[in-house]
Amino acid sequence: MGPSHKERDREIASQLRREANQAEPIESELTTNDRVIARVTDGIYRQPGSALRELIANAYDADATWVSVKTDAPNFSRITVEDDGTGMTPEAVIHLLHNIGGSAKRTEEGQELGIASASDPNTSPGGRKLIGKLGIGIFSVSQLTHSFQIITKTAGDPYRTVVLVNLRQFADGPAESDSGEYKAGHYQVWMEPAEDTEAHGTTIVLTAIRPQTRDTLRSEQSWGALSNPLSEGAEAKSRTTIPTYHIGHLDPQGLRLEEDPRNQLEFLSLPWNELDNPQEAFSKMVNSVWSFVRGRTAVKLTEIFDTYLQMLWSLALALPLPYFERSVLDESVADDWAYFYKLANDPRGTAQQLQSDDPDITVRELAGLPPTEADCTDFTILVDGVQLSRPLKYRGLPTTQHALKKPMVFVGSMRQEFKGFDRDVSAGPLEFEAYLFWTPKVAPTEHQGVLVRIHGASGTLFDSTFLNYQVSELTRLRQITCEIFVKEGLEAALNIDRESFNTAHPHTVILTRWLHNALRQLATAQKRQAQQLRAAARSSATRESEDRISSIVESANSLRTDGEGVIPDIRFMGGNQTLRPASDGITQSFDLDRIIEEIPHRPPTPPSRGAVRKLEAITKVLSVYGVLEQLAPKEQENLLGSILGIMEADNLG
Repeated sequence: MGPSHKERDREIASQLRREANQAEPIESELTTNDRVIARVTDGIYRQPGSALRELIANAYDADATWVSVKTDAPNFSRITVEDDGTGMTPEAVIHLLHNIGGSAKRTEEGQELGIASASDPNTSPGGRKLIGKLGIGIFSVSQLTHSFQIITKTAGDPYRTVVLVNLRQFADGPAESDSGEYKAGHYQVWMEPAEDTEAHGTTIVLTAIRPQTRDTLRSEQSWGALSNPLSEGAEAKSRTTIPTYHIGHLDPQGLRLEEDPRNQLEFLSLPWNELDNPQEAFSKMVNSVWSFVRGRTAVKLTEIFDTYLQMLWSLALALPLPYFERSVLDESVADDWAYFYKLANDPRGTAQQLQSDDPDITVRELAGLPPTEADCTDFTILVDGVQLSRPLKYRGLPTTQHALKKPMVFVGSMRQEFKGFDRDVSAGPLEFEAYLFWTPKVAPTEHQGVLVRIHGASGTLFDSTFLNYQVSELTRLRQITCEIFVKEGLEAALNIDRESFNTAHPHTVILTRWLHNALRQLATAQKRQAQQLRAAARSSATRESEDRISSIVESANSLRTDGEGVIPDIRFMGGNQTLRPASDGITQSFDLDRIIEEIPHRPPTPPSRGAVRKLEAITKVLSVYGVLEQLAPKEQENLLGSILGIMEADNLG
């Protein structure tokens, strides 16, 4: 047995003192104390869904074609993750338990253990590009529980391996020993006969789910505010915090609450029904978001879904899955549904508009990108019977008042070899392709930003800062969805939680520069296209008074959003107002009678049509400045009622 780390440290320190006057420095290796790994086994993720994401990613790396997650919602007392992957041999299981943070993936040992391809350690036995790398995925469950079970089997083995794991709670303070070796917990392992010799796969069973995790998945904070309001006003406000769709609420005895007649909240409200098949259920979930787009300036997942349903959405975005419809790169250019551009890699370059008379050509082919390598169609994820797919939509989007009535698609790619640099400095080549999708309104707002996928998977989700883009383009950035597909490189830049990047890593630096250059090209092309269309639209004339009002609104829009923000068509229903013909853009409707009720000492007669028209214009300005989207419907009515009351002050009783 070699010397302990303490003995080694003393020996080097003594040598340093003995050779104090020597010209030659002492060289040694940097080492890491095992207590660092203790923090990994105690949870490094921000949300419970991140832990499930890592377990599903492990199944993907094991060549699973399907994964079934059962959460026991809304109890969340037991969670299982089952897959039909290759499973683990007893040798692979023991290696996993004794090497936290030392994954055998991408190594010769991994090839020997059967968890990596014999021809390429960076791929699975079935040829998939591996997602996992650090060897901590299985222990991500510490975010959910400290007790779990592993049941795994490989094809042809008459036995299955069973492991019971109990993780230790990490605590700050002095170490128990000087060895530097941290014991993350203990396990029991055995083998038992299997009913089907050819069966293969792994099941993770999580029990004793942490109370805080259960409360998070149950949206307990929102429901608790409703159940225990501090005042009548607080209760009314709490009702508005309950999202449209939710899995219901449990009472302290664990029973689902029935419908509450006070606030008309159903005990269960899902976007699908029990008769829907797994694909239909998720399809309805995605479409439910788009059903909220019309008449709203912003659509937020937090207002539509509870925490559990938001978790499903995030998992669908993060994992290597097929798209809800299809990737924008695989969309046909037929029907003239968008403007298409090819991005330049030159820092001073400009995006070139692409056109084709071939109705069968795809965006990918039009931009000259090679066929996609990643095929996610053979990987299925079911969460409580709902089949996930990437919830991104590009066609058939609602029109707006923006000058551009069609979205804009910008496509590009890059490969950086880092020639002349040592691999230890550059971390090897970097290759990726990407698209930037501009549309006047991105829904939900959580899709505003850039999402970086490495081999089809992402833990970062959408970064609304676009990797800290500093140019003042806030309105335009809120109108862009971007995905970057990394084919080679960038993995070393991922931080340990896989949810952020090391911004100083060479690959992150190159990727960031490319993205910021692409955003500049998008802004230039979008401004030019919008200006051309606005110039053509100015030929239509309206009445002089309405021209002045429209000019004021457009001036505010120009100052606030460079003339490219969404100006909704405001409608006030009720009173003596009549419904005007519908426009092609977004229509935001308000109940005029409710607004009038907000006016103290209400006028004896309804407000004049002129006052209502002016209120419509003022409401458009408020919308342009984002004031209304920050207010609840009741607050919107009070604000508009106050403005209308001021305009009609001479008529108040």
